[in-house]
Amino acid sequence: MKILLTASSPDIHSPVDPRFGRGAYLLEVDSETQTWHAHPNPGVNASGGAGAQAAQFVAAQQAQAVISGDFGPNAFNALQAAGIAMFLYGETRTAQEAIEKFQAGLLEQVAAPTGPGHHSRR
Repeated sequence: MKILLTASSPDIHSPVDPRFGRGAYLLEVDSETQTWHAHPNPGVNASGGAGAQAAQFVAAQQAQAVISGDFGPNAFNALQAAGIAMFLYGETRTAQEAIEKFQAGLLEQVAAPTGPGHHSRR
């Protein structure tokens, strides 16, 4: 399964970044092989619509799931429309730990936006 998650640096052992639209990196992880690749988040410097831009990128990567700390309404709607499952980090500290918790079924799946969105605020 292809999973994308927000991280603060381009490494699987980096701390998670709780911001979906403005998180520094999106790590693409194959949960079966444990191979990974880092992508700069295309929404990080957007003047507006960061969550939607990040969601479009995740969909273009053909991910089945995404893990982050928050999903605003625009990101949530875009990811849901693309059929991508969303999960929250919770108390997770590193990207590697997030993948391990995901595989163990310990992350909360999102059924609604988790925040109000930020409307161009940084």
